[in-house]
Amino acid sequence: MPPPTWKRCTGLPEPPPGVEPPATGFRCATLRVPLDHSRPSGKKIGIALIKIPATGRGHRVGSLLFNFGGPGGDGVETLARAADRYEALGAHYDLVGFDPRGVGRSAPVTCVDARHMDALAALDDSPDTPAEEKAYLDGRAAFAKGCAARSGALLPHVGTLDAVQDVDLIRAALGDERLHYFGISYGTWLGAAYAHRYPDRVGRAVLDGAVDTTIGGADLALQRAAAFQRALGDFGAACARLGRESCPLGKEGPSVAASVGRILAGLDRDPLPTSGGRDLTQSLGTTGVAAALYSRDAWPYLAQGLVDAVKRRDGSLLLMLADAQNGRAEDGSYSSLAAANTAITCADGTERPTPADVRRLLPEFRRASPAFGTSMAWGLLQCTGWPVPGDDAAREVSAPSAAPMLVIGNTGDPATPYPWAAALTKALGGRATLLTLEGEGHGAYDTGEPCVRAAVNAYLLRGTVPPSGTTCGR
Repeated sequence: MPPPTWKRCTGLPEPPPGVEPPATGFRCATLRVPLDHSRPSGKKIGIALIKIPATGRGHRVGSLLFNFGGPGGDGVETLARAADRYEALGAHYDLVGFDPRGVGRSAPVTCVDARHMDALAALDDSPDTPAEEKAYLDGRAAFAKGCAARSGALLPHVGTLDAVQDVDLIRAALGDERLHYFGISYGTWLGAAYAHRYPDRVGRAVLDGAVDTTIGGADLALQRAAAFQRALGDFGAACARLGRESCPLGKEGPSVAASVGRILAGLDRDPLPTSGGRDLTQSLGTTGVAAALYSRDAWPYLAQGLVDAVKRRDGSLLLMLADAQNGRAEDGSYSSLAAANTAITCADGTERPTPADVRRLLPEFRRASPAFGTSMAWGLLQCTGWPVPGDDAAREVSAPSAAPMLVIGNTGDPATPYPWAAALTKALGGRATLLTLEGEGHGAYDTGEPCVRAAVNAYLLRGTVPPSGTTCGR
């Protein structure tokens, strides 16, 4: 595989206010890979890459490849926006991000236009009447039909095992004998699957916000529902401590969480107006609340958004949070996130639940999460009617002969519940080590917790694995 040709990047987002771009700048390239890895001489697609050359003058370890999650999340623009978080690592690594196949600048999956995406995002995803249920099912079917029409040739080739082979081609093109890797959320699954296929090519690998690849879709969604409900209670406790003026929702965590649930339920009957002219529906409100639970830094926006909803009947801030989660830009366009997320998820599993399955599971989901359970149960139909059959092979991640890997779990993580980190560590086998953060939010390193930063930096920069059972945040 010839090395990619690196050029000046174009079209990158501006860095956040007060953040300077890295001194070495950004370089971008495209790596041509087979659409179908079983036919290496067949049609090629481009995998978009971004590199921040190492800034330090000392020892260079190699390249550090990032996957920030999703599935369906981009890597090029995310690394450009978040480069300052990894400055210590960038002193001794070339930091490299990529858009996985089907995502962003890498042959993106496309399904429907922005107008239809607006309608789908606002569609009632917790139907409680036959008419609402039909509308939901029809909306999902139309989305799948659009994906088949616009991206049919791509859909069979966007699964994790396809991406694993892309990652190895990226490693080779970068000139590294071993893959040094930082995966977050879904990125932990991709990294673990790489270790299973290429155990002798694993270098230093951090798997942060780990996914349990051994459980089925219903159990995965049920555990996530419970974790989001716990995170809502933790937010509620912090909100209540601000007092009634700043948080007129309850006196302690459970009462605030119950108030949020009532606000979301009320949107089913009476959506809120917003400054942009679109209504905040129940599904958009639920998405906005859930989005803010990914990071404690977003809690103040969630508190203000809920106050706006209660006191001013204004859903603008909650809608802004929902749009960010859905990949909707201010100009009304959508990223490939939703389409790619569905395509990759459906490629990586054979489960295709029915509406009857969802109805049977609804009571359990509602017990696990009064606020999020119903929508997450109906979300089990994401791949029902999908035009391409799935494959469970990517769920096997055992890699007992691989080099030591560092798995990280956050006890307050709503999106990848903490028990998944222990499960992934066990599934990997061998010398995988679990690092625990007792904290809030999705993932651990990007919370900025000093103990986690120190442990991860020591591992990636010097190869020092923290002792088994290390816990940060106490």
